[in-house]
Amino acid sequence: MASKNQSKLMKNIFKGTGVALITPFKDTGEIDFESLSRLVKYCIEEGVDFLVTLGTTAESATLSEREKEAVVRFIIKENNAVLPVLMGIGGNNTKLVCSTLKSIPKGVDGVLCVTPYYNKPTQNGVYEHFKEISRVSEFPIVLYNVPGRTATNMSSTTILNLANNFENIVAIKEASGDLEQVMEVIRGSPDGFDVLSGDDNLTFSMIALGAKGVISVSGQSFPKLLRDMVDSALAGRFSHARSIHYKLFEYTQLLFAEGNPGGVKAALAYIGISKSNLRLPLWKISDATTDLINAKIDEIRDSKD
Repeated sequence: MASKNQSKLMKNIFKGTGVALITPFKDTGEIDFESLSRLVKYCIEEGVDFLVTLGTTAESATLSEREKEAVVRFIIKENNAVLPVLMGIGGNNTKLVCSTLKSIPKGVDGVLCVTPYYNKPTQNGVYEHFKEISRVSEFPIVLYNVPGRTATNMSSTTILNLANNFENIVAIKEASGDLEQVMEVIRGSPDGFDVLSGDDNLTFSMIALGAKGVISVSGQSFPKLLRDMVDSALAGRFSHARSIHYKLFEYTQLLFAEGNPGGVKAALAYIGISKSNLRLPLWKISDATTDLINAKIDEIRDSKD
């Protein structure tokens, strides 16, 4: 157990530019592993720092347990130990999440655990949930706070208690959109616990405040460009980072205009990585928004640094 501001023995390795990979689907609805291979290789070649599998962007809620295992093992194989792999396992059944931890494939380097959704637990319930996960996990744990999806915000007090009390809780993906909360967490975090942006268009601001990177949706469409922004911001080259931030700003807004991952799947279809198919209840974005995304991709490609 680490007291406040004491260095943690287990350090966070998930820093810089991480991408929350989609799960490509064929027209038949089956997983398109050929496209997934292209996506993984593209992200590696373009220089991202780590890969995230089975997050929200992967439509993991629509995947069977067998499909989830197949996706994770395939990404591990394609990655070939080049980058750290972070695997989403969160849920609203503590016992089931803990059970899942016992069957994680070799090649996974950490787990991304979302705040329990739908149940709407108190902060005490949230703390005890992650305490149990910490107790059984052999992997570094990255917390995931996204109240817009879960209906429960993990408070800065709860986050800091978890960060200080459990060695294997090493970071948080913060997507509350509350920069004051972000600052409270960064200010009070022990050494070895990091904040990562969970909101693409807040990444530049959060790094300026002390965050150590991002888990990005848009980054899998422009990996090299996002990596340049993140690295520049982390190095204090804020003028250059700011210019990239604004280059991507409207594009990122468009990606989320009709929900995630519909936008980024449309973008990846235009780039030539995969098709834009989703699984119900999600549906393809409108032609109008698709046209705007495609035009913005062309504009970004044609622009000079």
